[in-house]
Amino acid sequence: MPDLKRILIFVADLGFGHRSAANAIKTALLNQHGAACSVEIVNPMDSPHTPSFFRSSQQEYDHWVRELPDLYQINYEISDTPMVSSLYESAYVLMLLRAILDTLSRFEPDVIVVVQQTFLAPLDAAFTLLNKRVPVVTVITDLTTIHRMWFHPVSTYCVVPTDDARVQALAAGLSKAQVKQVGIPVNPAFMLEQRSKADIRAENGWAQDMTTVLAVGSKRTRQLTDMLRILNHSGLPLQLVVVAGGDEELHQELERTDWHLPARVYAYADNMPALMRAADVIMCKAGGLIVSEALAAGLPILLFDVIEGQETGNADYVVEQGAGVLAHELITLLETLFHWLQHDQAGLRKTAAQSKRTGRPNAAYEIAKLIWKATE
Repeated sequence: MPDLKRILIFVADLGFGHRSAANAIKTALLNQHGAACSVEIVNPMDSPHTPSFFRSSQQEYDHWVRELPDLYQINYEISDTPMVSSLYESAYVLMLLRAILDTLSRFEPDVIVVVQQTFLAPLDAAFTLLNKRVPVVTVITDLTTIHRMWFHPVSTYCVVPTDDARVQALAAGLSKAQVKQVGIPVNPAFMLEQRSKADIRAENGWAQDMTTVLAVGSKRTRQLTDMLRILNHSGLPLQLVVVAGGDEELHQELERTDWHLPARVYAYADNMPALMRAADVIMCKAGGLIVSEALAAGLPILLFDVIEGQETGNADYVVEQGAGVLAHELITLLETLFHWLQHDQAGLRKTAAQSKRTGRPNAAYEIAKLIWKATE
């Protein structure tokens, strides 16, 4: 019987995206290799060895993004300069080294997968201290605007999602052998979900014959209620399905709304592959994971919110690929939907086709193969 492959995935809880990517990779590995591997997802930032102020920064992330977006953008852009990023990496080493050494000792992994760049420099320092190196597979979770800390030479493989990201990785000094262009890993259920729109809509009690807009919010989104208010009074032949993404304040506000269009409101959804398959359009922020999920589902995308700096490239990529529209303004939202619905929805069908062409629903399985290769 072959030895059990021990795979450790490092994740940080700064938004949903990193953990969603980690879960997708874990699912793909277990689907491919089952009992031949052990996969653990660990957040070193939650370790008691990590300073308390750094642990709590994960909870403060939502506040920074939502309430202080300009300050967040400035911090992101400054930290992406060579001198400042080096200082940040040194600080991360100081704050995370003990946690990472403890984690490596407890799990003794055959390969480490990193889906958040904060851990790369501390991992390198830990390997130097231990005089032992473990293969590292880094999986980047933004499409084209990539922070320089992602491109760390500790990576055996650096998985990039787009050609732009590949060019940036090579320019940062990684070798062609290190850089693998695959995609952002999404839940394998996006590839496996084969039920019809009609079946899923019936199961959820949605109207069968109406164009369905899936709107996804969270504690990091702004403008969603304004966007929904204008749609609610637009008179357009739409059905709204709204997911508050765990934001209880938003959920309560949505529940109190006097809906003039057919609407379904959910506090949270753990069945996003099914909801996206049953929808015709998605409204969301420009997060790398949700954009990649929407592309994997072949959905036209209405982007109503962008974390400037970090997510700017994601929004640009969607627009450049013809897979959606950046709708910061209410009038842009209405104009886009009106044009998509004209002429027997020709615009909607064209945008959906572009989205499907751009999507990578099997990326998690391709990344799982790379991870397995790194263990050999």
